[in-house]
Amino acid sequence: MAQELGDFIEAAGLLEYDPAAITRIYAGHPQRLIRRLWQTLVPIGLFLIGVGWDWLFRRLQDPRQARSRARECATLLVDLGPAFIKAGQALSTRPDIVPPVLLEELAQLQDQLPGFDSDLAMACIEEDLQASVDELFLELEREPISAASLGQVHRGVLNNGERVAVKVQRPGLREQITLDLYIVRNIASWLNSNIGLIRSDLVALIDELGKRVFEEMDYLNEAANAEQFRELHSNNPRIAVPRIHQEATSRRVLTMEWIDGVKLTNLEAVRDMGVNPDDMVEVGVNCSLQQLLEHGFFHADPHPGNLLALEDGRLCYLDFGMMSEVSRESRTGLIQAVVHLVNRNFNKLSKDFVTLGFLAEDVNLEPIVPAFESVFSQAIEMGVNRMDFKSVTDDMSGVMYKFPFRVPPYYALIIRSLVTLEGIALSVDPDFKILGAAYPYFARRLMEDPDPQLRQSLKEMLFDGEIFRWTRLENLVSSAASQTDLDLDTLLDQLLDFLFSSKGGLLREQLVDATVQRLDDFGWLTMKRLGQRLPKRLQPPGMSANRSIQNDPLLQLEPIRQLIGVLQSLPGFSPDLLMKRLPRIINEPDARRMGLQVAQGLAERGVVRLVRVAAGVPA
Repeated sequence: MAQELGDFIEAAGLLEYDPAAITRIYAGHPQRLIRRLWQTLVPIGLFLIGVGWDWLFRRLQDPRQARSRARECATLLVDLGPAFIKAGQALSTRPDIVPPVLLEELAQLQDQLPGFDSDLAMACIEEDLQASVDELFLELEREPISAASLGQVHRGVLNNGERVAVKVQRPGLREQITLDLYIVRNIASWLNSNIGLIRSDLVALIDELGKRVFEEMDYLNEAANAEQFRELHSNNPRIAVPRIHQEATSRRVLTMEWIDGVKLTNLEAVRDMGVNPDDMVEVGVNCSLQQLLEHGFFHADPHPGNLLALEDGRLCYLDFGMMSEVSRESRTGLIQAVVHLVNRNFNKLSKDFVTLGFLAEDVNLEPIVPAFESVFSQAIEMGVNRMDFKSVTDDMSGVMYKFPFRVPPYYALIIRSLVTLEGIALSVDPDFKILGAAYPYFARRLMEDPDPQLRQSLKEMLFDGEIFRWTRLENLVSSAASQTDLDLDTLLDQLLDFLFSSKGGLLREQLVDATVQRLDDFGWLTMKRLGQRLPKRLQPPGMSANRSIQNDPLLQLEPIRQLIGVLQSLPGFSPDLLMKRLPRIINEPDARRMGLQVAQGLAERGVVRLVRVAAGVPA
């Protein structure tokens, strides 16, 4: 018993996930381990025997039986406790490991559990904060208002009168988590060694899970995450983040500002506050994309309980225990993958998956390219705005399960975050499409971001081989223009950067040719009109034709008109914005070259026209 108590105390002292330390604690002292193994392996074993029996008699080929077993698995994980719930949630984002039917059931796993004894919660607060509850709070409700796998929340009032929410960790949580992680990690090791069908490193998955669960159990870490998130979004008037009261916060106790709000999924209550739920969803989508593509620091658990609509029209984020970071390279890679997807360049898309870490560099991409084409072609035909994210991810799950994909941890959390967000949005608007909502943001980043790789991606988007596609530019600009916080000055600078870049040579040629044609036609039309005022006998023969400039089919392809049309479609655009940039345009070497080319082209056309007129040929 004394030895078991020693293990308990040693496990309680682990502040970071350390597989070697956990193994050292439990491997040599099997008493508590054996008891927990009995509690876990017996129900797991019975479940696996049932699955094996179904597989042997081909009962799993029946979709209803397969669904029933998948649901039974999810229920079993909830019964086994917090570590197994977290493991199931982690597996729900791994289509490279889990069959699609089980993936769907695990994705619905919730970690809502009954609360624990209030006396234990009060004792934890007093032990961690080194003061009595009465000294710390003017008022603290003993009954929790909500409870999850890691802790429960009490409503209270500080001595200065501020209302707060106090999150208290479950007693003995760290000890139970470490023991369960030790068991799950050994199961994963056995599966990797003995089941050849499993390609992914399950031990690495459990280690990643362990690291994240330990971060989530450390409320000081959550407090720091909340403060960082608050700082990153301080300039966004539509986002609210509760203030953290550091003086009443510890590793097991988190005290934060109480926020009065309504769950985003409670549509009737949101509307009763005078707030438009559709507007709230748009704010949430834009904020999520900003987290993912600009800050690289995103909320990985935006479930309905963590998103509140406020009376003043702000969206409030709660619970910052599960956050993740995305490197600059990965953010750029994700945008490039979207470009290749929209352009249907599945060959480059497959290489993007190598760059992003989904596929090893030595994997043969040849059979994967047609698989991508099969998954994405029909969705792209419908258009990005109508693309069903859930259907696409479900189809991709099949591809990932079939081919040697390995899902990076950051991507697993991104998918979990976006699928959850889309689920919330669908409860507000059944026709919501998260890819359609996200594309304007992607377009804006593609147009504004100075990153050299994204500049190259912009060129790929706008050119089809050597042909400049005006419709793509118009679609991209109109999508970007739908963003309320569009930086028009930056966008115009990027357009000029592109025009005078090395890749813009073909576009400059088109602009020169169009300008020469327009000025030549305009000049010649003016000459004809003047000539027609002369007496008939004095009119040159070539002046008699009265070709109208407005009906010139060549001018219908004129890119200057298209460029002006694109610019005029921008909200807030005025000619003054271009006039401000006139000095820069004049000083561009390529602009001066374009001027010379225009003059040369006009001179050549003028000579040809004079020769034709002199010869009596209609010009």
